[in-house]
Amino acid sequence: MQEVFDELRSALHTVWNRRWLALAVAWGVCILGWLAVAFIPNSYESRARIYVELEDVLSEQLEISGDGQQAITKVRQTLVSAVNLERVVRSTKLGDKVATDSEMQSAVQSLTENILVESEQDNLFEITATVGKSNLSDAENAALAKDVVQNLIDIFRESNIAGNRGDVADTIAFLDQQLDERKSELEAAEQRRLNFEAQHPDLIGGTGTVTGRLQTMRTEMRGIDADIAAAQSALAAINGQLASTPRSIMTAESGGARGALIQAQSQLAAMRARGLTNSHPDVQAQRRQVESLREQAANEPAGASGAPNPAYTSLMSIRAERQANVQALQARKAALQSDISALIAAQADEPAVAAEANRISRDYEVLKDKYDELLKDREEMRLRGQVETERSAFQFEVIDPPTAPRAPAAPNRPLLLLGVLIVGLGAGAGVAFVMGQLKSSFTTAERLERALDMPVIGTISRSVTEAARAHEKRRMKQFFAGVGGLGAVCFLLLVVEIVQVGSVA
Repeated sequence: MQEVFDELRSALHTVWNRRWLALAVAWGVCILGWLAVAFIPNSYESRARIYVELEDVLSEQLEISGDGQQAITKVRQTLVSAVNLERVVRSTKLGDKVATDSEMQSAVQSLTENILVESEQDNLFEITATVGKSNLSDAENAALAKDVVQNLIDIFRESNIAGNRGDVADTIAFLDQQLDERKSELEAAEQRRLNFEAQHPDLIGGTGTVTGRLQTMRTEMRGIDADIAAAQSALAAINGQLASTPRSIMTAESGGARGALIQAQSQLAAMRARGLTNSHPDVQAQRRQVESLREQAANEPAGASGAPNPAYTSLMSIRAERQANVQALQARKAALQSDISALIAAQADEPAVAAEANRISRDYEVLKDKYDELLKDREEMRLRGQVETERSAFQFEVIDPPTAPRAPAAPNRPLLLLGVLIVGLGAGAGVAFVMGQLKSSFTTAERLERALDMPVIGTISRSVTEAARAHEKRRMKQFFAGVGGLGAVCFLLLVVEIVQVGSVA
């Protein structure tokens, strides 16, 4: 530890003995450094934040909304493209002295390095532009930074809104052109179809090709057969229920022997309910009457008396309805079978004509389907254009407008000035120390003893006269005045920098 302390004291003594050299070097380094700092142009930074609404309720309800997130990502990536930045250069002071393509490329490259577009959230963006041109004043640099950000915002708006509307208009125009072409082709195909139908009505009637119509008829025939089977099964069930249901029902008010029998049986039951036994004369008489009426009812024809059965009447109505349904299905089957036979016969008699009918019908159907599809696409695109015209899917809002910077973002000139002062003092001390090391002198007896590896008997103190001491004091004052002047110049430069920064509008 003592050796380190001795080395440090020796180094300080070496620098102090050559303090004027150190001061001169410090002044030279500081002057050069401060001049270099003074020539560094101030860079001013302008910021803005924009908000883009991705969701649109109307577009989602109409199912015409696109992928808004993908569109915004695309705009964010292309916002700082060479084409957009060239527009910014031409619309600001950056393009005042740009005359050639190489100068424009250089300006675009420099602007690319000084523009930053960051996404704070999914739909919140921050645009930052830094401008520091040496040929412009601080106020002009600050205004230029704001203009650059404003132009970028305008480009962002155009890319999201005007660009989308232009794309929709171009798409609608293209679809209209395609629809006109398809319409002409469809009209020509329809005319050919009508002419052929006039000559061969059996082959072209209806829509679709002959093969397709046959397939449709056969499919319908299978459905009718299934319906007939179900209707016949339901009719058989009704017939079974009718067979087991009587046409009339017997009641006490019904006339004939059966009605009298029912009434006599009721009276006999009432007597027994009163407690009369079978040996009672009235009971015996009533029993004889019941037996007599039972014999008469057995000989009476069925249905000769009694009330109509409502259930039987309802079943008869249902059976009539189901019989009519079976007959209608059978008639439809016969008509359909006739059509199929006629179509097959026509195909067999004139196969070339049938093939032509198939071709004409197929061409017509293909053109019609394509026309309907294009018409649907055109209407959807037109609706999208109207929605974007009235209320764009991108709800664009500037949260924080471009700021007008009042203080430079770079460089940190006060820190640089202080740094130059420290570097100058360090450089002076370093030069003085190196010059001391180059000369073969020893500042302390210990260093002489270590260097010669011999004991040092003693040292002789320096004898200074009064005149020399007075001269030394003057020189010391001059030295401290030089050091203080260096610090004063640095302080003055700091004050000037603060005043200049505060004067930027």
